[in-house]
Amino acid sequence: MRTPTRAAGTSTRRAGWGTYTLLALFSLVSLFPLLWTAVAASRTSTRLAATPPPFRLGRNLPRNLTIAWTDARLGEALANTALVAGAVAAGTVAFSTLAGFAFAKLRFRFKSALLLLVAGTMLIPPQLGVVPLYLLIARLRWTDELQAVVLPSLVSAFGVFFMRQHLQRALPSELLEAARVDGAGTVRTLWHVVLPAARPAMAVLAMLSFVAAWNDFFWPVLALTQTGNPTVQVALTGLGRGYVPDQSVVMAGALLGTLPLLVVLAVFGRHIVGGVMRGAVKGWVKG
Repeated sequence: MRTPTRAAGTSTRRAGWGTYTLLALFSLVSLFPLLWTAVAASRTSTRLAATPPPFRLGRNLPRNLTIAWTDARLGEALANTALVAGAVAAGTVAFSTLAGFAFAKLRFRFKSALLLLVAGTMLIPPQLGVVPLYLLIARLRWTDELQAVVLPSLVSAFGVFFMRQHLQRALPSELLEAARVDGAGTVRTLWHVVLPAARPAMAVLAMLSFVAAWNDFFWPVLALTQTGNPTVQVALTGLGRGYVPDQSVVMAGALLGTLPLLVVLAVFGRHIVGGVMRGAVKGWVKG
């Protein structure tokens, strides 16, 4: 009697040299902007304007990093950005999970119309709401305050739709019915049943929201100033001003502003990719 060594319907294939060559090529193309930023930050502005441009690291990296850190007040800007991005990510995950669960598993009137309305807001450019939003925060005297950047971004239509799609597949309705039969209330069901099923998607949404809030430039540069409570993107705009801005210092500031994101990606990247892959496999199997 033969013992099956592999589950039915599953197979493994080893990638060939062509796959590795394509992955290496795409990796080099993806890393080139970061490598070029490091090279430019280690040179002088005069050398950057010369032909051919440099492709190796120079000796001015410590000097340019020091100037960028001091002139742009990057220490304070990094702390403000970490606070804003963390609050936005936490708020987006919390509110989007609750709203996504409601749209996925609860019954209420006008559910389909409200979901269509939420999804439709993704088609509206954010620039259309800038004027009334600025008038509102000016009336509240929140200009140049961090809550002016945090509060408008605490929930997003993408996050609600993302969590709704995940919970609709990952959370069987029979499990919710079993929890209700056992006497579990709404809060207990949410804590012991919904959140464990939503955890992979919550991790992915937290990472996406954190990166988006960290790199957000348009609204923070309108609501904040460089002399008040600047975020990294607002602080870096000061390095590029003047008649002849030092491009090597600007690149050094951009490199400092990117490093925290690389650290976050290195620490949580494995969990993010795992969450995305689990969601993709579930969608493929059930689709």
